[in-house]
Amino acid sequence: MALPRTYDSQNCSVARSLEVVGDRWTMLVIRSAFQGVRRFDDFQDVLGVARNVLTDRLNRLCDEGIMRRVPYQQRPERHEYRLTRKGVELWPAVMTLMMWGDRHYAPAGPPLIIGHRGCDGVLTPTFTCGSCGAHLGPADVDPRPGPAA
Repeated sequence: MALPRTYDSQNCSVARSLEVVGDRWTMLVIRSAFQGVRRFDDFQDVLGVARNVLTDRLNRLCDEGIMRRVPYQQRPERHEYRLTRKGVELWPAVMTLMMWGDRHYAPAGPPLIIGHRGCDGVLTPTFTCGSCGAHLGPADVDPRPGPAA
């Protein structure tokens, strides 16, 4: 049962945020966007999600200002889905959730390593490069296959 969208009895930013991004498919769409996926068919291929579910999640993310539709073809009209600034701000949450899952639910090692672009280092829990110490953001990293890939 979903939480109500009004919070008369609850003053909680976690609950409000989860109403927007707390669904499994929504988080996986956002994760995939951080990995460079932009087109509907590519999201569907990567996620294996039903078209109607993906349509719903992408529309909701656009309605919430987390993603925006950008036309890339006129006939037929087709769009890419790109993270907005609001969406990019979710990167630390997505990376923290991934690292937590790697620690607790990846016995064969992480399936994905978030590497520092141009460096041999990897993302640390403090969002720095484990090799050179640089502070890292989504534009500074490349996902690489991990031991469990």
